[in-house]
Formats: sequence, C-alpha cells, structure tokens
Amino acid sequence: MATPDPKPLAARYGSRVEALVAALARDDEAGFLAVLDDILKARKPALIGELRDLTCNLQSALERFRLDARLADFAEKEIPDARQRLAHVLKLTDEAAHRTLDLIERTGPPAERTAKSAEALAAPWKRFRERRIALREFHEMRKHMDAFLPAARADAELIRSNLNAMLLTQAYQDLTGQIIGSVIELVGEIEVALAALGHLSGGEPGTSERVPRSSRGERQAGPGATHGGIATDQRDVDALLSGLGM
Repeated sequence: MATPDPKPLAARYGSRVEALVAALARDDEAGFLAVLDDILKARKPALIGELRDLTCNLQSALERFRLDARLADFAEKEIPDARQRLAHVLKLTDEAAHRTLDLIERTGPPAERTAKSAEALAAPWKRFRERRIALREFHEMRKHMDAFLPAARADAELIRSNLNAMLLTQAYQDLTGQIIGSVIELVGEIEVALAALGHLSGGEPGTSERVPRSSRGERQAGPGATHGGIATDQRDVDALLSGLGM
C-alpha cells in the first residue's frame, strides 16, 4: 500500500490552489492549466503507488482464484482417480504374488522328483563305470534309466513352463511403476499448489524442502514456491501457473 504524505494538506496544495484561483479570476487559461498540471504532477507518484497496490491486490486475488480452482480440480477429480489407480496397483500386486507362490509350489515336486531319481541312479552308475556292477543290478539300472530319462524331460519341461509363467507374472511391475510415478507427480503438483497458495495468502509455507523427483516423471518444485515471505513477483507467479499447466 502507498505510504501517505506526512505533510498537512494545506502545506502540500495551499499555494497551488491559490494560484489556480488567481488564474481562474484572471481568466488566464494557460496559467490555470500550468498550475493544474503542476498539481497532477505532484499527485502522480501517489497515484502510481495506489495503482500499483491495486494491481498487485487484483493479481493476487486472481492467482488465488486460479489456484483454488486447481485445488478443487485436484479434490474432485485427480485425487479420487489416483486413489483408484493405487487400488489397482494393490490388486495387481496381490494377484501377482499369489500367482507366483502357486507356480513355485507347483514347480517344487517335479524338481524334487528329478533330483531323487538322479540320486538313486548315481551309485549304480558309478559302479558300472568302475566295472564293479553285477549283471542283475545292471539290468535294474537300465530299467530305471529308461524310466528316468523321459520323466526327467517332462519334469524339466514343466519347470521351464512354470518359470516362464513367473516371468510373465512379474511384467505387472512396469505398469504399476508407471501408475505410482504418475501419482507421485500428482502429489508434487498438489504440494507446489498448496505452497504457492500459502505464499499468496501471506502464510508460512513451512520448513520442509521437497526432494527432487527422479527419472520416472518426477520434477523440482516450481518457481515461486520458495520459503519465506509473500510471492509478489509476477514472473514467479506466472512461472508457477505455467508449471501447473494453467
């Protein structure tokens, strides 16, 4: 607000008013206009100050209105949508966890069965290679080997299939990462808007500082959202609203 002149009114304008009346009495138009211009020139700094104050107040009111509208949009649309997206992330994570555990349980028995069959064949196979195996034991080992090879192949195929299914099940992580990244970006925008609104209203924004956002859609706090004082620089306000897409 413009600072009022401490001088008395008569001291500021008395002589000019007398000169103005005298020029009017003489019907001196040029003198009258010269005194009038002098009065307007004396009032110019105060008028400019008052106009500046009025403009700043109008700009602040307009920016608060825009920020209020943006926050209302956050509350009515984007936050409920973010809540639904996070619920979807929880659902995907829960389903993937149960699916992975089920595949692990189904993969255990064939792996264990193959390991036990191979262990049972290890001893007679060693004796066969050392030429210490009896003929009867050799025929038994051959029968076991004939049964083991196709069974091991089927079990290995089942294990491979389950591992591929586990790999596909984990593909949800890319989607959930994108969803979480968009929610983090939304939270950052809300933080910037609230900080800017606090500055415009003359409140203290607090002492906490934002952590710069990382590679997945994160960003720094916008211009104008600094600590302390009221954001009276119009360039800061314009840059802030531009960062919010307004």
